[in-house]
Amino acid sequence: MPRHRLAASLCRDGGVLSIEQMSAADAGAAAAGVSGQTLMEHAGRSVADAIIARFAPAPVTVLCGPGNNGGDGFVAARLLEQAGWAVRVALIGDRERLKGDAAGAARAWRGDVVPVGPAALAGAGLVVDALFGAGLARPVEGAARDAIRAVRQSRLPVVAVDLPSGLRGDTGEVLGDAAPARLTVTFHRPKIGHLLLPGRALLGELVVADIGIPDEVDRAADIRLWANAPPRWRAHFPRRTPWSHKYSQGHALVLGGGRSSSGAARLAARAALRAGAGAVTVLCPAVALDIYAAQLTAVMVAPFEDDASFGQQLVDPRRTALLLGPGAGVGDALRRRVGLALAAEKVCILDADALTSFAEQPEELFGQIRGPCLFTPHEGEFARLFKVEGDKLTRARAAARQSGAIVLVKGADTVVAAPDGRAVIQPDAPSSLATAGSGDVLAGTALGLAAEGMPLFEAAAAAVWLHAAAAEHCGLGLIAEDLSEAIPAVLRAHQAWL
Repeated sequence: MPRHRLAASLCRDGGVLSIEQMSAADAGAAAAGVSGQTLMEHAGRSVADAIIARFAPAPVTVLCGPGNNGGDGFVAARLLEQAGWAVRVALIGDRERLKGDAAGAARAWRGDVVPVGPAALAGAGLVVDALFGAGLARPVEGAARDAIRAVRQSRLPVVAVDLPSGLRGDTGEVLGDAAPARLTVTFHRPKIGHLLLPGRALLGELVVADIGIPDEVDRAADIRLWANAPPRWRAHFPRRTPWSHKYSQGHALVLGGGRSSSGAARLAARAALRAGAGAVTVLCPAVALDIYAAQLTAVMVAPFEDDASFGQQLVDPRRTALLLGPGAGVGDALRRRVGLALAAEKVCILDADALTSFAEQPEELFGQIRGPCLFTPHEGEFARLFKVEGDKLTRARAAARQSGAIVLVKGADTVVAAPDGRAVIQPDAPSSLATAGSGDVLAGTALGLAAEGMPLFEAAAAAVWLHAAAAEHCGLGLIAEDLSEAIPAVLRAHQAWL
């Protein structure tokens, strides 16, 4: 299974929880009659089962912390030993000072317990990291940090319980130090830190285990974040019928740049056509008409001379969506044309130069938004337009609320956020997408889906997924032109849900 779709496939509808929401789920389970001890037993068994299924028996050191994550580790240690594995348990602090369910799990372990430290790794062939879970909120220090550093330097295979110790569960940031895992076993649903970088890069394989939290508890959670995958948006994906024709499938417009910067618009326009738009037209300066006409076939070209003639191109109601920005040139002219496009109240996608043109007056841009609008910045463009701080998800959500637009922040952990708080994170985009023109193809793909009538949040999420899947299909050596040409193969491979 492709890595960039793995996390979503492992957990129901792909819903992702914050640490606060996971704590509420644990409390809800207790209120429904499922004890913490039962949840801990199920969690530890999930870890042991995942290890037995993936590794040959070897001496294993289980590093346990002072909280419930350590309790999960004690359960896993007991079950591995019962399965015939040689197990050593190392604990931060004193066994007698453990509390609650963790203390009960420690009492059930009949073997010795040694202090956490580099010596605990001697002779080990596998390490279970149960020091700290996703609720860690401050940098690791002292013996814990020394142990994590020793694990990292040992290069032993690591199985992380919930999340590699040292990662913040709500952001994926490293708090002091963290050792990369070969396998991470988390519980109930993925957490935000499993999907955002740098945390995601340290997980190895991610397993999401059902530990018995009742369905009614899950239904009560107000989930507003998902790992991006077809179940999130396939009900909205455009479908052809025997009565379809090119205008029923939407007519997309792309604003083109001048003679020396036509490539970005051409990439976007072809992607819009491949994504399903019935017709695509590039609106280009009259002086560049020959360049576009010589390079485009199925994509149409319409020249304009000035703002007035550009505005006339937007009048036709069959023209359903516009993309402005790729290769269009930063400055006053583009700002005026963005204003005309937004005033037309069609679906608007703003990328690259269209966003940078408003770097000095972002509120002017936000105040003009009247209809569905999507921003597709990379991190640099985002920073020029928004002065917000925090992790990528927090910043994307803040930007969406501030602007009134859907905001797609590009990268290996692309986030799409809506003003109402909904968001998706792409679990794993191939690194081969780091090539010139890739972002233009992404914007064009979203344009094509939106032109067909797909709701803009879902269109943006679907475009991100298709973009990653097309890159995966192409493999190494891809260039931006390859991406749109791979879209039919990706759609064909998933035609069961089309």
